[in-house]
This record gives sequence, C-alpha cells and structure tokens, in this order.
Amino acid sequence: MRMNNGSRIIGARLFLILGLGLPMLTVNVTHAEQEAKMASLSTEASRTISTAALRDNQPAQENRVYAMAIAESAGAGDDFEWDPWEPFNEKMFWFNREVLDRFVLKPVATAWDFVLPTPVQKGIHNVFDNLAVVRRVVNNALQLKWNGAAKEAARFTINSTMGFVGFFDIAKEGFGIEQSDQDMGLTLGVWGIGPGPFLVLPFLPPLTVRDGVGFLVDTAMTPYIYFIPWYASLGGAVTNMVNERSLNLDRYERVEESTVDLYAAVRSAYLQRRAAAIRQ
Repeated sequence: MRMNNGSRIIGARLFLILGLGLPMLTVNVTHAEQEAKMASLSTEASRTISTAALRDNQPAQENRVYAMAIAESAGAGDDFEWDPWEPFNEKMFWFNREVLDRFVLKPVATAWDFVLPTPVQKGIHNVFDNLAVVRRVVNNALQLKWNGAAKEAARFTINSTMGFVGFFDIAKEGFGIEQSDQDMGLTLGVWGIGPGPFLVLPFLPPLTVRDGVGFLVDTAMTPYIYFIPWYASLGGAVTNMVNERSLNLDRYERVEESTVDLYAAVRSAYLQRRAAAIRQ
C-alpha cells in the first residue's frame, strides 16, 4: 500500500518530534555548550579532576573518586554520580565528540564563523531562543513559578515586536528582564521524580533518563514544527546547530585542552548543575 502525501508529512513531523530531526541536530551543540560551561560556571568537579590528575598522575578511574567527593560536599546528593551504563556511555561520548563533532559539526561551524560576524550569530541565537517561549512558560507554570512565567511571556512580547522577531534581546538590554529558563526535566525533578541513570546517546547531549523523557516533551512544545513544512523545520534545526557551535568554538577548545578526563568532567558538571537547578 502506498502512503499518501498526508501520511508522509505526519511521519516526518513525528520524526522531528521524537528527536531525529530538530532536536537531534540542535542538541549536539548543547553537548558542546555544556562542556564549555564548565569553565564559565567554575565547577569544582572539572577543575579538581584536572588538577588532581596532573599533580598525582592518577588514572581516570581514580579521578572519578575525586568527582564523587566533590559532589557530596556540594550537596548534589546520591544523584550525582549514578552511571551504571558507563562503558556504553563512554563509547557514545567518544562517537559524538570524535566523529560527529570533529569531522562534521566543527568544520562547518568554523566556516560559518568565518562568514558571519559575531553580532549576527548572536542575533540568530536570540531568534531561536525566542521561539522556545512555550517550553519556558509552561514549565515555569508547572513549577508554580508564576513570576518566571510572566517574565517569559513579557520577554517574548517585547523581543518579538521591538526586537525584530527576537533578533535583539531588547527585554534584557532595554528593560532588564532576565530569562527564566525551565524545562520538563527540571519540572519532573521538582515534582520529586528521581533522575535515573546518566545516559549518553548518539547525536544527543548528556542526559539522565528523566531528562531524556523531559526532552521529548519539551520538543513537542515547539509550536512552529506543526505549522511549517518538515524540511523547513529541519533547515532551521541545522542553522541553529551550526550557529550555536560557532558561538562556542573558543570556549570548547579551552575546556578540551584543560581537562584530563573530559567524560567524567562533563558528567560531573552536568549532574551537579541539574541538581542545583532543581533545588533553586
């Protein structure tokens, strides 16, 4: 039986929603950003792993003991280092970093950075960030953070009008309205649902099982993917992915050069940051 055009369109949209289109292409740069943020967030986990390894020349397995000690002192709790699938996760982490990023994403992002000046790249980032308003408003509301939900609604209104469809962040620069970023993974955590094991999958950023479920729900809360052709969503996803990686070229390199056990450092930074965000 041949599928009609409507069935093919529905199938393509499901393809995007389930993480093989829009999210698949954008989350790989999130992976890079999370690694880069270790430096900007001053996470004790990544710094101590690196310095301890350089000082004592200890293997990666022993370095993870340092990460667990840091996590306990930081108050991240038992969620911090639960990684029962570590052998699988490390292989997927290597694939995402050494194959997908090194040979595909980074070269394209480097060319993108050469062509487009940084202010234009930041404007493109702002546009896609502005389109994530539904996710942020809904999750703020589900966590009863009404002030955050109101700020997100106000930011969207201001930036979509005065900011030329979000290209300029007028809400922040002109009115001092900061973003209140929330996602379904955090919402589930606030509701008391545990994170589950740490998980790394091909094309995806580091996650926990809880955050993976939340990621799919958040993707379904991206309204425009239901109203534009699937190939337009895909094209937008590629643009966003390359642009985000381009904005983080230097920070990504600094983190890679300064961290001995990158997998353990990314895991520690991610889990600690998520646990802290839930406690806020």
